[in-house]
Amino acid sequence: MKLDEAKKQFIQTWGTLGSEWGINRTMAQVHALLLISSGALCTEDIMQELNVSRGNANMNLRELMNWTLINKELVPGDRKEYFVAEKDIWIIAKTIARERKRREIKPVLKVLNSLKEIEGDKKDKEIKAFTETVGNLSNFVDKMDKSVDMMLKADENWFFGAILKMIR
Repeated sequence: MKLDEAKKQFIQTWGTLGSEWGINRTMAQVHALLLISSGALCTEDIMQELNVSRGNANMNLRELMNWTLINKELVPGDRKEYFVAEKDIWIIAKTIARERKRREIKPVLKVLNSLKEIEGDKKDKEIKAFTETVGNLSNFVDKMDKSVDMMLKADENWFFGAILKMIR
């Protein structure tokens, strides 16, 4: 497989993976392009490579900067803005986990915790079934939240070592 073909396949695959995670496909493709680029790229480079509009490119670049997955890089003597992606996969994984925790886990925990206390007779079959299910979900999501916290605080080698011990 030639390099250009491999790059296109990687970008398409990363885009598909991103959309499976609930991330905009184009955002994931922009990230993939910057991830595999040997140097910083400007908006025009990204537009041309991915065949997207300026607005689409700019919107996704801003969102990737909000996630802290990419940074602007200045090129002396050039007025264009250039962008570069974080290349360390462990840092990328931790950044994505931190952002998903903030956007997804915390809001769900807040709702589940508020749903635990409902009015009515606690002996009522419907109320009991509802509160039990909500409590179980809340406990599960809370454990997920704590697992993400452990990952965010952990050193890469320690984390994967702990995961391997649990699997055995």
